[in-house]
Parts: sequence; structure tokens; C-alpha cells
Amino acid sequence: MIRVMVVATSPVVRAGLSAVVTSNPTLTVVGSASDLDVLTREVGLQPDVVLLDLSGNLQQSVWEKLLLIQEEQYPLIIIVIVEELDSIDLEMALRSGVRGILPSTSTESEIVAAVEAIAFGLVVLHPDFLELLSVREKVVVNPVQTLTPREIEVLGMLGSGLGNKAIAKGLHISEHTVKFHLSSIFQKLGVSTRTEAVAVGVRLGLIML
Repeated sequence: MIRVMVVATSPVVRAGLSAVVTSNPTLTVVGSASDLDVLTREVGLQPDVVLLDLSGNLQQSVWEKLLLIQEEQYPLIIIVIVEELDSIDLEMALRSGVRGILPSTSTESEIVAAVEAIAFGLVVLHPDFLELLSVREKVVVNPVQTLTPREIEVLGMLGSGLGNKAIAKGLHISEHTVKFHLSSIFQKLGVSTRTEAVAVGVRLGLIML
């Protein structure tokens, strides 16, 4: 049974999403919250997936709040539902635990399928969102040998949405060392952002999301 927490400002939306979740026998709603402050108090319910509606008034500072929950309380796996796909900062979303991005026009079956896929470790991006991603083609000479094992490990943790502090803690190294590794990774892969590094890493088979 996949445990789902529903978060939405509107009571009507919360009820609707909860109904969608419970319509599938493999999913169950363990709780609901009206905003991220309530979610912070309810993470003890340990949901497998958080279904977060951002079509209301949750957009402001949402990533910072989610990141704090990830680093200080409980690592969440999140699907966000948004009205405007281009309003999403993919890098911040990944760091904050987002593993699925769906438009508010998604059907019930699409939402259920996304929850199930993410619970099994996959990443779900709507086709319309993929069109917004403009990762430049990179020419990398023998990248698997170019990156050191530690750099591939750091890149994999980037793909898991972890920030520098969490990576440092996980690898028992300093944040300064993490920044050094990131700088080297960016240079070797020919990228300038964390998002591009993850995207190129996935495309080259260096990491799996």
C-alpha cells in the first residue's frame, strides 16, 4: 500500500485529490494539509509520496520550506501540480524532493499513474514540461573515465535532489569539498548548473534518477 499525503490550499482541491488517490486500491491517504506549515507538523505520518497542489497560493518560498523539511525532518518524495509549467524552477524542485511535475489539467488516471511511478523510484515529467527544458548538447570525451568515482557519487546525489549540506553529511566530507567536486563535475561535463549536470549525467548513463 502506497501512503500518500495530500497538500492543497483549497479544501475542495484537497477533497478532490484525496478522492482520486483512494479510488485506487493500492493507494491510501494518510493525511492532508492546507499548507506547508501543516505538512511540517504532519511529516511524522511518514508518507511515501506527497501530492502537492501549487495552483493555489503555495508558490512563494515553497522550495525553501520543502528543502528545510528534507534536511531537518524527513526526506519527502513529492509530486507537484501546477497551473503554469514554466513557473517551475527545476533545479530547486529536484533539490526539494520533487520527483513529479504535472499540470492542473491532468486526469485522474494520470495522477494515479504518477503517484505509483514515483513510489517505485521513477521521475515523472509531463511532456509539455520537457519541451521547456533547453539542455544544450554537450560534447564530452569518454565521460565515464573522465569523472572520478567520487564525482559520479556526488552527481548521483545531485540527481536525488540533495543540497551541498546533505551531500557533505552523506559522504562525511566538508561542504567546501563538495563545492570542489561540483566545480570539477561542471567543468568536465561542460555545464554551468546543477540541473544541466544531472540531465547530462542521466543522458550519458552516468547516473539513474
